[in-house]
Amino acid sequence: MTLEDYILQHIDEEPDYLAKINRKTWVRQINPRMLSGHLQGRILSMLAKMIQPTNVLEIGTFTGYSALCLAEGLTENGTVDTIEIDDELEEFILENFSLSPFKEQINLHIGNAMTIIPTLDKIYDLVFLDADKCHYSDYLELVLPKLRKGGFIIADNTIWNGKVVEELKHNDKQTEEILHFNEKVKEDKRVEKVILPVRDGLTLIRKI
Repeated sequence: MTLEDYILQHIDEEPDYLAKINRKTWVRQINPRMLSGHLQGRILSMLAKMIQPTNVLEIGTFTGYSALCLAEGLTENGTVDTIEIDDELEEFILENFSLSPFKEQINLHIGNAMTIIPTLDKIYDLVFLDADKCHYSDYLELVLPKLRKGGFIIADNTIWNGKVVEELKHNDKQTEEILHFNEKVKEDKRVEKVILPVRDGLTLIRKI
């Protein structure tokens, strides 16, 4: 038994609809490792339940798994706005949302987050950042003004498969941006921050 196996045996199980989405993603998608998965999904759910958000923004939907985990913590009239740039995933995402009890509380936006975020006329309680790494710092600047005081940003992949402590390879733009983002967040006096060494790294950021 691996340590991960042990952990998964001692946390809450995935709801049935999430387990189905998990399986479908691994069967039908080219890069299924982009899925949050069981452990990270339960962490996102727990964090959302602790925060009890009314408005959630997700940047990077993929197949909808993480959006549904975040929706578990919504207030009664709460909503999730989730943005996905790949229009070929739209039908698959909507099919997955239809399996859940939260399908009426999730708004899917297909397109470039850099242009969509400025059009969203809401103040958010929680933002989950899990899109293209080369724009993480840009997304941070876009969402901070739309985040309430005391609100949270959860940034995924901030350990980046351990590459953050390895010698930077030439033309590795994604790792370069993750390093830049991590330094930017570290020095940003507008927020409090901590990195959780879960899967590929989750940074919790709280707006002061």
